[in-house]
Amino acid sequence: MPSPLPARPLRLVVTDRSAAILRRCYRLEPPADVIQRALLLLATADGHLDATGTPVAERYRRRG
Repeated sequence: MPSPLPARPLRLVVTDRSAAILRRCYRLEPPADVIQRALLLLATADGHLDATGTPVAERYRRRG
């Protein structure tokens, strides 16, 4: 059952290497937008989301 309280924003700590990549490769884009795209790509590649961004049921996820 989902919690009735809204989730608090998650604060991420960006490593020095990640910050350098953001500055060098994505300097004209807001860092939050770049990180959001990266997480969507990773979650899709790992089988947690389908191509439309919809969560994939546990039983259909790729295994190891």
